[in-house]
Amino acid sequence: MSAGPAATPVRDPGLQPERTRLAWRRTTLSGTVAAVLAVRTALHGGVTVAGSVVCALCCALWLGFLTLAHRRIRTLAASAEPEALTARYATATVLLTVALAACAAALLF
Repeated sequence: MSAGPAATPVRDPGLQPERTRLAWRRTTLSGTVAAVLAVRTALHGGVTVAGSVVCALCCALWLGFLTLAHRRIRTLAASAEPEALTARYATATVLLTVALAACAAALLF
């Protein structure tokens, strides 16, 4: 009995885009929760001008992230081998996420 070459497992190209798409959906859900909690915190102790401005900024940042995430989810679902995430796109997403977290944290103080 001769041992043949080691069999390489067959990779299903649909699994990685599916996992990535689900990760984008989870991140979008987390951002939604952060934005809702920011609005709740801003309106809980009474409406102030500063609280309203930060709350509006949180909502704008959330909408920006939601737009980018939705666009990426559609790209991942469109083809079996989606294009790679560009550095510009990734940077914009990271900046929106960090800014949303900073605004939500600012409402606590």
